[in-house]
Amino acid sequence: MKKFLAILMAAVMLLAVASVGVAEEPTYAKSADYDASGDAPFTLYFTSVSVTGDSHTTAMYAFQEAVEALSGGSVKCNVYADGTGSSSEGELDDLKTGSMMGGMDIAYISFPTLSTQAGLEWMAMVNSGYFWASYEHMTSTLNDSEIGDQIFAEIQEKTGLVPMCAMYLGSRCINTRAKEINSYADMAGVMLRMPGSEAWQNLGRALGAEPTSIAFSELYTALSTGACDAQDNPLPSDISAKFYEVAPYIAITNHVVDSIIPCINGDTWNTLTEAQQAAVKDAMTYAKEVNDTLRIESESEAVAYLEEQGCTITYPDIAEFRANVQQYYADHPEQTASWNMEVYDAVQALAE
Repeated sequence: MKKFLAILMAAVMLLAVASVGVAEEPTYAKSADYDASGDAPFTLYFTSVSVTGDSHTTAMYAFQEAVEALSGGSVKCNVYADGTGSSSEGELDDLKTGSMMGGMDIAYISFPTLSTQAGLEWMAMVNSGYFWASYEHMTSTLNDSEIGDQIFAEIQEKTGLVPMCAMYLGSRCINTRAKEINSYADMAGVMLRMPGSEAWQNLGRALGAEPTSIAFSELYTALSTGACDAQDNPLPSDISAKFYEVAPYIAITNHVVDSIIPCINGDTWNTLTEAQQAAVKDAMTYAKEVNDTLRIESESEAVAYLEEQGCTITYPDIAEFRANVQQYYADHPEQTASWNMEVYDAVQALAE
């Protein structure tokens, strides 16, 4: 089963309240018997552009508390959320620099960002349609399988960064203005707003729609005026941007199950003792469970909220969508030329 199954149970205790009304201290599980309390102190710098209240930001503070406890106080962490440490454009460079050279030690890095690095171009396929069949497929593959270990090892080899786990970022669904989506055939002729890159536009085509590029800041107006028929985003984003007000038909397609990788600078990692490294890994695994639990809860709450707002929620056959989307990619090899098909096939086999 999972390498650190016990940590899952610890996550639910993060904000637990004892029967006497006093908040309990979280219980942090160790993956091995180690003691870092006597090791030389080190302070990690953790940066993210995620905003206060976001599950990824909450996870940063969960890590901060857990790593100090698990290391016996020898490893501390300064958190820089809301873009106060690095900008989205400078985050990767700051992480590669490391705090010992004026940069940052830990940051969340996405697969699309990793795909911009030499030798990792194939990782763009991770955000293709139905690369992950479900949240369970994504998290078990990346966090507890040989192919996940292989993916992380290649990231480390090509970038010098050490991936610590994969966290859940959310699943993308489709909003439409004027029609329900109950099957793949219903996507025909739908003008679907997608981000502007070719990979995203190809995903729109794979979904059976007619993709169009519209700036996110202009999307609400475009939906309200009919400049486009539909958009795709995770449900919490749909709610925060109020797209449901002008596109009240929501299809739970989960066509992209997104993830983010907390990575640590390689020089920083090598400065830590083995016991401190174990404490950092265990603390990040704990933070992952905190994030994923909150993210999944927010998606469930989003469905209930949208129903309360009078939206129509449909649940198309995801197996049908997945088969058609993957057939599209098979029929367009020019769009998959940079993919690592050995890794692709191995990942798909784990979904069966």
